[in-house]
Amino acid sequence: MRTRRDVLADAVERLRMARRDTPELDARVLLKEALKLSDTDVITKLDDPASPEGVVAFNCMVARRVRGEPVARIIGHREFWGMRFDLGPETLVPRPDTEILVESALAAFRRAPPKRVLDLGTGTGCILISVLSEFPEAAGVGVDKSERATAVARKNAERLGMNGRARFVVGDWASSLDGRFDLIVSNPPYIARGKIADLDVEVSVHDPHLALDGGSDGLHAYRRVAEESARLLPEGGVVIVELGEGQEKDVASIMREAGLKPEKAAPDLAGIPRALAALR
Repeated sequence: MRTRRDVLADAVERLRMARRDTPELDARVLLKEALKLSDTDVITKLDDPASPEGVVAFNCMVARRVRGEPVARIIGHREFWGMRFDLGPETLVPRPDTEILVESALAAFRRAPPKRVLDLGTGTGCILISVLSEFPEAAGVGVDKSERATAVARKNAERLGMNGRARFVVGDWASSLDGRFDLIVSNPPYIARGKIADLDVEVSVHDPHLALDGGSDGLHAYRRVAEESARLLPEGGVVIVELGEGQEKDVASIMREAGLKPEKAAPDLAGIPRALAALR
């Protein structure tokens, strides 16, 4: 019987030949999932025999990664803001860069925490749930056009203990909502429709196009978010949106046209302007 180290080495070589960016890391994550190992096991027990059924499951996962499927989609979950979020075909994979929205919310409400939070295009619910984890007195609503995405978000909220504070609804942005929200957050679709096919296969093939398609200019969703924010934010309320690269100027202009006051966008880990906050 082959050892775990043997099958891991074979997988690393396959992923390297397929020109995956992080073959060693990918192989270890998939081995841990397929063989149901702990982090300690992956470090200290690689010379143990690998069960035949585990090897079959692992090789199937590696084959999917070789074809370009993201690791998070293969294992079905991704960490965000220190919490595990399950995924679905209709949700984006949470990215580390998106955490800047949560950081921006903390900065905007340093003195007086928000009471009501709205997340437009909620997907997995990761932004809303992460914000609520930092503001224990707040409650929030997440809206998504996809019924299946909202079902994933509800399950994540329940598993993470937010079921009583986070509500998820299917809707066309905030058209069915009224009342006031102190904070609105959104990672909207911002890829120009004609450019989706040019994206890396991990995105163009495996991410839901509903969550990518920002219309002909990539800005359609921002116009809706700005419009709804102007209607639902009280004076002093804040909307924070994730930006695509090079979109800060255009989105700031959209916010101003809606009667909101944009601030300078906060940069992501690569220094790219990524989170734009605007005040009512």
